[in-house]
Amino acid sequence: MTTSYAVSVGIVMGSRSDMPVMERAAALLEEFGVPHEVRVLSAHRTPDAVEAWVSTAVENGTRVFIAAAGGAAHLAGVIAAHTQVPVIGVPMATQALGGLDSLLSTVQMPRGIPVATVAIGAAENAALLAVAILAISDEALAERLADYRERQTQAVLDDPANA
Repeated sequence: MTTSYAVSVGIVMGSRSDMPVMERAAALLEEFGVPHEVRVLSAHRTPDAVEAWVSTAVENGTRVFIAAAGGAAHLAGVIAAHTQVPVIGVPMATQALGGLDSLLSTVQMPRGIPVATVAIGAAENAALLAVAILAISDEALAERLADYRERQTQAVLDDPANA
C-alpha cells in the first residue's frame, strides 16, 4: 500500500538556536523525498501556537512529529498530549548539564502519553525513525530506506575506519 501526504513529518524546535542540529533531520528527509515542514515554537512561550499548529498539521497530513528542545524539554510531550500521531523527541545539548536534563525531560513521559526519544542531538536518527514509521505503509519509501541501510553497511565494510 502506498500513501502520499502533503506534509508527512512536522519538525519543530523550541528555539532557533536548535536549527543547526535539526537541519540535519530536514536534510535526511529531503534525501528520502519525504515532505516535511519546519517550525520554531516553544512549549512554554507559545503553548497556544503549538496546540494550533499540531491540530492544523495533522489535518494537513502530518503523520509523524519530530520535536527538539533543551533544558526542561517539554515540547515533545506537549505535542504528544495534543495528538495520537507518533512523536519523536530530540533532546538538545545544554550548557548547564550537557543535555542530560533534556534527555530525562523527554524520555520520562507519563504513562499514556508516549514519546519516542533518540539520543541527545540525534536529529538524523529521529529522521530515520520517522522514515521507518512512514515506510510501514509506503512500499517505495521502504525500498529507499533499505537501500540507504545497505549503502551504510557497505561503507563500513569498504572502510572500517568509517564505522
